[in-house]
Amino acid sequence: MSQRRRPARERASAPAGRQGARAAGNAHAAAAPASLATLVQRWQRRHGRRGLPWIGERDPYRVWLSEVMLQQTQVATVLGYYRRFLARFPDVHALAAAPLAEVLALWSGLGYYSRARHLHRAAQQVVAAHGGRFPGSSAALARLPGIGRSTAAAIAAFCFGERAAILDGNVKRVLTRALGFEQDLAEAPAMRALWAAAEAQLPRRGIERYTQGLMDLGATVCLARQPLCAQCPLAARCVAHAQGRPHDYPVKTRRLVRGVRRNVMLWLEHRGRSWLVRRPERGVWAGLACLPLLDDEAALAAHTQGWPGRRTALPAFKHVLTHFDWMLQPVHWQWPARAPAPAPEALAPLGEGRWLSSAEALAAGLPAPVRRLLAGAARGTEATEATEATGATEATGATEADAAA
Repeated sequence: MSQRRRPARERASAPAGRQGARAAGNAHAAAAPASLATLVQRWQRRHGRRGLPWIGERDPYRVWLSEVMLQQTQVATVLGYYRRFLARFPDVHALAAAPLAEVLALWSGLGYYSRARHLHRAAQQVVAAHGGRFPGSSAALARLPGIGRSTAAAIAAFCFGERAAILDGNVKRVLTRALGFEQDLAEAPAMRALWAAAEAQLPRRGIERYTQGLMDLGATVCLARQPLCAQCPLAARCVAHAQGRPHDYPVKTRRLVRGVRRNVMLWLEHRGRSWLVRRPERGVWAGLACLPLLDDEAALAAHTQGWPGRRTALPAFKHVLTHFDWMLQPVHWQWPARAPAPAPEALAPLGEGRWLSSAEALAAGLPAPVRRLLAGAARGTEATEATEATGATEATGATEADAAA
């Protein structure tokens, strides 16, 4: 028995009803505001940074290296180091096989030297435990030395497409301003809440562009001191912008109390060679070659009593670090060329060291002010010019993984 046909009027109205429902749905979708992630992705596609060697990179080794170098360090400074580092250590196997002293030498002047030591240890672990292949998840990456949660997430997002949230300094600023996140980031519960908020914003697709977009926004638009709100794709929905107080975010009440440290730096030279000692494995400039540091003039006098040669006090200067200002007084001691150099045993009270020519010293891992001093002498300039204050800031704090711990 055939089915009874519906009346023509009913048949005509049914498609129209479905079309109307679809049209209403489309209108609703069009009216719904774009998500934060979508706005960031659109902006990054048109206005994101271009030309940096690590942007668009999918090699975990290169992404990892760039992320670590960029911690607390400006892009302009990192560029040269990044290229030189890759030229010498093109892959994780080359880095793992290199002596730590050579790694520190290439890192010299970049600051946060614990980053270089962690890089070396992590490379060795990747080779020994993973056959030279980086783990494919952020959770596994975060178990490597020196890789914290945010760095691990960046590597996993860019290289493996994992939906993982990052929270470096720039991204914290973007998200706390956009979301109006007013909890105190000095407190652990607030950081856990911000991580949860960051994860809630993750897009279902295009994690690479979204992650890069957050980084680019924080680096070029959502600046700490002078945010360019008129250029920001999130301005219309940004709570901090609506409140007119973007500088109040992120909230962090616990402030670092800066200190002052004073030392005498002894530059002992004989026939073009300088006595350099190895810094302790922990603390500022850990593991680097350095001119001996003494507590004060009295300590210098005690160590140099009866020494022949000519002593010249060079202009004191301030070396600015993350946690304190270091007031350094260089003293150049020219040992007579006609006399034999002091034996290493005689200089042992100054620290474990050795005599190095200018070329050998500059090829070693040196703290920035020591490098400037010796480089100035190598160029034949006046030593005083090489020791003038430069106003440069060198970071000495913990790496991201250290801070997370």
